Amino acid sequence: MPLESVTQAALQSALDGLSLRQRTIANNIANVNTPGYQAKRVSFEEALAKSVGQRDGAVSATTARSLEPTRLDGNNVNLDTETLSNVDTVLRYQFASQAMNSELTAVRAAFRTNS
Repeated sequence: MPLESVTQAALQSALDGLSLRQRTIANNIANVNTPGYQAKRVSFEEALAKSVGQRDGAVSATTARSLEPTRLDGNNVNLDTETLSNVDTVLRYQFASQAMNSELTAVRAAFRTNS
């Protein structure tokens, strides 16, 4: 029986996906004035929900080109969208980190009790 629970696998997948999203947002913002740059979007939530439903929890995030409208210079980075997405991502990452910490604390307590 694996030590890692579905919850732990799902939380790790969420943290990995959110971390990738943070890096992608930073890259999009860094290229806000780069002609021809196409913003990227990270997704994993639907795959994660499906995986948890199948009692697994382990998924990898995917990155795709944003479908935002393109400016005349060919760039489609929207600074307002990136800023809001960054705030949302940071809050989700903090929540998932706290949940992972709680999960690990419970596992540690169980090992101490059973020793």
